[in-house]
Amino acid sequence: MTHTQHIGFIGGGNMARSLIGGLQASSAGEYLISCYEPDPARLATLAHEFNISPALSNQALVDTCAVVVLAVKPQVLKQVAQALRVNNNKIPLFITIAAGIRTTALQRWLGADYAVVRAMPNTPALVRAGATGMYATNNATAEQRQLAESILRAVGLTLWVNEEPQLDAVTALSGSGPAYFFYLMEAIEKAGVRMGLPAETARLLTMETAFGAAKLALEIQEEPAVLRQRVTSPGGTTERAIAVLNENQMSAVVERALLAARDRAVELAEQLEK
Repeated sequence: MTHTQHIGFIGGGNMARSLIGGLQASSAGEYLISCYEPDPARLATLAHEFNISPALSNQALVDTCAVVVLAVKPQVLKQVAQALRVNNNKIPLFITIAAGIRTTALQRWLGADYAVVRAMPNTPALVRAGATGMYATNNATAEQRQLAESILRAVGLTLWVNEEPQLDAVTALSGSGPAYFFYLMEAIEKAGVRMGLPAETARLLTMETAFGAAKLALEIQEEPAVLRQRVTSPGGTTERAIAVLNENQMSAVVERALLAARDRAVELAEQLEK
């Protein structure tokens, strides 16, 4: 960046806190950050913790910022967007992290086809290990896309999709994905306890195994199938366990689960945009 960018956050919840913290940790004063949060106590805490400027209103951010991050719940985004008035001499880029709200709906609520980047981060962003799918409207400039990417990259991996409906698949895969892994970790931990391990031992072994497997996959960059085959010795314990998973069609169950999540994302979008 050649100059300081003024970024405004509407909403001061967990994801906004993560992004603000990530931006401050990854930049060297290239961002001026402001935030408006209707809860005065939460806003004061944010301002003190991150040394950012508290805004007087949502409108104040739109009037002064180059980028406005809409970090509010999907159920209130329509109300927030419809109340904003954009000065034609200073039209910001809008970034929305509200799940399920399509860019066409947001532009309609804002009153014009402003440049919008829709992002789908996931909860590991809270520890700066997130995965975010992103989609930009056609009128977003290359510079705006780069700026949006730099903001979301502060909390983890960012990937662009070319078609907005693909974000429904992103929602099903990575947006909801942490819950699938927590579900599996929960099941493994319980099985370990039933086999006689102390609860704390089973939990620590489960968490470290999940972390190690993900780290190994990222660093070696082999396909999961190849990594699985390498640790599945013929006639060994892993082969016996994988056989049980295959007998119960685990792969097909996972696919059905993700398809169900994707379909629900589409349904929620239609409901929220009415």
